[in-house]
Amino acid sequence: MTVMVCVDGSAGSRAAIRLAAQEARYREAPLMAMMAYSGDRVLGAPAARPLATLRTGEDERVSTEVVLQDIVRDALGGQADGVEFRVMAGVPGRAIVQAARAVHAQLVVLTSRADATTAWMLGAVSQHVLRHAPCPVLVVPAASQAS
Repeated sequence: MTVMVCVDGSAGSRAAIRLAAQEARYREAPLMAMMAYSGDRVLGAPAARPLATLRTGEDERVSTEVVLQDIVRDALGGQADGVEFRVMAGVPGRAIVQAARAVHAQLVVLTSRADATTAWMLGAVSQHVLRHAPCPVLVVPAASQAS
């Protein structure tokens, strides 16, 4: 059983990566970082961070995986040994649930994209995952995104 963290490139996803790594150590479980992609940029990533010179298909998947690995290594202080990386094409919420089912995740960790004015709300992706995930879901609140 795997601890899965969903990465979108935001400050919140970096906090989620660190928290998921702690949970994986605590549970003595493997850690899998996943990211969804579509079109010319990572889904959920800030518009200012497009993936460079993508074409289609395999190029897009490989480029997304490079971005994912960089974000995870950065969040974990360069220590990403043993982390499994998975990228999936598609709508983020559906891709997360599909990946969680495929790896028999015991926990899914993701961030809410809420800002200070909407911190009481969950985003559409978080809501979808909470409703459809086959395991517990931990949503990192907006307040922890700066840490």
